[in-house]
Amino acid sequence: MKEVDKVPSGQQTFNSNKAEKNDRYLIIITAIVTLGGLLFGINTGVINGLLPFMAAKNQLNLSPLLQGVVTSSLTLGAAVGALTTGRFADHYGRKSLLFCLAILFLISNSGCIFAATASWLIGWRFILGLAVGGVSVVVPTYLSEIATPKMRGRMITQNDLMITSGQLLVFCSNALLGNLLAADHNVWRWMMIIGIIPALVLLFGMPAVPESPRWLLSKKQPTAALANLTKLRGNSQVAADELQKIQQSFKQLKTVQTWSWKLLKKPAIRKLFLLGIGLGVIQQLIGINVIMYYGTTILIASGFAHQAALIANISNGVISVIASLTGMHLMTCWPRRKMLLLGIKMTTISLGVIDLSALFFNRLTIFPYIVILLVLVFLFFFQSMVSPTTWVIIAEIFPQKLRGLGVGISTFALWLANFGVGLLFPICLHQFGLGLTFFGFFVINLLAYVFTYRLVPETSNRSLEKVQQNI
Repeated sequence: MKEVDKVPSGQQTFNSNKAEKNDRYLIIITAIVTLGGLLFGINTGVINGLLPFMAAKNQLNLSPLLQGVVTSSLTLGAAVGALTTGRFADHYGRKSLLFCLAILFLISNSGCIFAATASWLIGWRFILGLAVGGVSVVVPTYLSEIATPKMRGRMITQNDLMITSGQLLVFCSNALLGNLLAADHNVWRWMMIIGIIPALVLLFGMPAVPESPRWLLSKKQPTAALANLTKLRGNSQVAADELQKIQQSFKQLKTVQTWSWKLLKKPAIRKLFLLGIGLGVIQQLIGINVIMYYGTTILIASGFAHQAALIANISNGVISVIASLTGMHLMTCWPRRKMLLLGIKMTTISLGVIDLSALFFNRLTIFPYIVILLVLVFLFFFQSMVSPTTWVIIAEIFPQKLRGLGVGISTFALWLANFGVGLLFPICLHQFGLGLTFFGFFVINLLAYVFTYRLVPETSNRSLEKVQQNI
């Protein structure tokens, strides 16, 4: 009988140890980079608990309109940051941009903490938004470019987990400080300090992060690209083979060298940008940040006392983190399109039931608990299915030379929609009440489902280059 060739046990052990070492390296890199997601979550979620304290007459004395402006000034800044960062990321690289954004987080957070008037606070939150919008573009772009096709969805979804973890962290911090320091008129300033620490860690961690091999290759630096890809894969031959495939795909796709508005005359390019913009807009208009920004306000409006609402709002953060963990698992075994459609279907149903409850049960003592239960259902399906899939698909659909700009424009649209929601919600809640306001989001969810069903492609388990070929 012919003897079967076997890999020596010593070689197997060596390969196993090398793979484990490489896995640890990727985990460390991903953990450092997704601190941008943590800062995203902290700085968007912190307004949730501090807004009632900040709006008090003995503080900034904010009207419903000013509350909307203070809240949405960050999202307007994020829209501008997302749009400009995409071009900068394509020109200067992903790593350099993240380092600069960490510095911007430190400066703008400090400015918000010491802001003396509503005008100063609005200005500093706009600048803080530039940093938030920047990381919302650069982090998923970078992760999509260093990941293998099998791990790409999970790695980008880890950023989504960090966003929800940041929101949970700040919800807990707000509840703790809001109850312990309720007598301190400046408690809302203490609530904002939490954003300083992860910004420092990101700043000092960035030197250990390698630049994206795909970006280096797009800048005609194949030697540096191969060196970084070897670090990321832990095997020089695997890295060389992958780099060769990327180079071949660049030639086959005839990747655009520079951006020009004339490119939008091409149906294929125009379709990509419309798809990315549509995904960004529907993610926000579905209504998630009404809950993330105004969760405490909603609970107060439904019948909770202020201090109880702060504590109850923690459940929003807990469910978001659990849902993000669920989404990370589903991303490895479910098609992206299926996840997105099911998620939108369930958010639509939960909003519809909130409308009916507000219509028939709003005078019952159980009504506040019905609202919070339905909000948690909405959050679970949004954070486990809608949010991660939209971020992943946006990061996947654009060709290499347009990826930073394409993700930037899509995220710009996302933040503009976010700005509109943040600005108008307190006004709508004041004018129309909880039930009618949520009915508007119910209608938007129906339209989002139609858009997704008709236009969104499947991108699971395909290389980035193969994704663009199939759109």
